[in-house]
Amino acid sequence: MRIYLLIIGMMIVTYIPRAIPAVLVDRIKCGKRMEEFLSLIPYTAMTALIFPGVLSVDTNHMSVGTIGALAAILLSWVRLPITMVVIGAVLVDIIVYMVLG
Repeated sequence: MRIYLLIIGMMIVTYIPRAIPAVLVDRIKCGKRMEEFLSLIPYTAMTALIFPGVLSVDTNHMSVGTIGALAAILLSWVRLPITMVVIGAVLVDIIVYMVLG
């Protein structure tokens, strides 16, 4: 019985911090600068997750990750959908691997 109470307690503790922002997001009014700042958080988080991988794709050929990242930057600059950016960067990396042997 104690284990079930522990599981239910952990469920409640993890659910509340996730549910509160979802419920209150429409009621909170931020300034324009704050909304712009908050809109940039997903991009910075994605960059922080991806950038270490760019540097460690292939330790023998450091250029592979760099060229793939540059391809992704270029494809996103022309405003392609994120799926196309990822596929394009992967294809560029495959081509670079084929050229490097």
